[in-house]
Amino acid sequence: MSWLAWAAVAVFVGAYVLIATERVHRVAAALGGAGLVLALGTLDSDQAFYSRDTGIDWDVIFLLLGMMLVVGVLKRTGIFEHLAIRSAKLAGGRPFRVLVLLVLVTAGLSALLDNVTTILLVAPVTLLVCDRLGVAPIPFLIAETLASNIGGTATLVGDPPNIIIASRAGLTFTDFLGHLLPVVLVVLAAFLLLSRVLFRGAMRADPDRTASLMALEERETITDPKMLARSLVVLGMILVGFLLQRQTGPAPSVVALVGAGLMLLLSPLKPMDLVADVEWETLLFFVGLFILVGGLVKVGALDTLARQLAHVTGAVVARGRVRPGQFTFHGPSITISSDAGVGARATGLHRHRAEAHAAALSLRSRCHWPVSPRPPRR
Repeated sequence: MSWLAWAAVAVFVGAYVLIATERVHRVAAALGGAGLVLALGTLDSDQAFYSRDTGIDWDVIFLLLGMMLVVGVLKRTGIFEHLAIRSAKLAGGRPFRVLVLLVLVTAGLSALLDNVTTILLVAPVTLLVCDRLGVAPIPFLIAETLASNIGGTATLVGDPPNIIIASRAGLTFTDFLGHLLPVVLVVLAAFLLLSRVLFRGAMRADPDRTASLMALEERETITDPKMLARSLVVLGMILVGFLLQRQTGPAPSVVALVGAGLMLLLSPLKPMDLVADVEWETLLFFVGLFILVGGLVKVGALDTLARQLAHVTGAVVARGRVRPGQFTFHGPSITISSDAGVGARATGLHRHRAEAHAAALSLRSRCHWPVSPRPPRR
């Protein structure tokens, strides 16, 4: 590799170490590293800001921004506190049942909203519920934190890494939901069973204090019923837009921004108040990170790494530069080609499914495995 390539790698590693060790704020490390990449000439402004291969992925940035604005409106209605208190009362004040329902609420909200925001909204109510029951809040908070990570995996918008993967691989909201939701449900069920064992010593409440919890009035948490009704309608429209992405065409970022704009128009809140709720640190962190990774792509560092990994694993590598999403799987080998499109198309998925089915039939003829000879669904 050239000196410029080594410099790009050094900048990336240095920024990563600073982020991992928290010696400096992650935004400062990411943007500082991005500035060095631009100053060294690894990327020019067009490559950093407009290139699909080496630049900032604005679809990711604007999808995050749109959903942050949506959350900013929703949280002012009191709906999250309402759901938490309602769940605790439905559990009858029994600690483990309360934990189960709060975990389910947290996982469900995290599938649609940012994980950190969900915890920040649910945790204060959890502390109130635990105080009323006279139980330690730590097991509840730990369970909710893990549930937010589990639930956020289920959808495209549940976690920033999901958004990045979907943008680079051309996956839709339904692709994520169809493949990951069943897995998430199984993991969530296993986690609840494990919680029963791990936290059994902390699930003892004073029966006399249960009445204190049941006396909480969840309706009082709703601050603006009209705004809540409008916000839920808009949120429903956003979800429909996500689900119909393959049929209608607009990217999730467009759907989120349109929904956020509609919420701002229908809300009596001042836009500047909602802008203050946006997690600008997260957005700026991803901006810097995209430029850092783009520098590695430009100098061929990721291409070299991919070839080394392919050599170690015995994969087949075609000539050409690797771009995000350019990995095509063919049976036991991996082909990395310069003309591979970003994202898997439906026809490609059907083709690979047919190839896999043919390989399975071949294995059956040699190993006598019971593989169905039916053709793949289309």
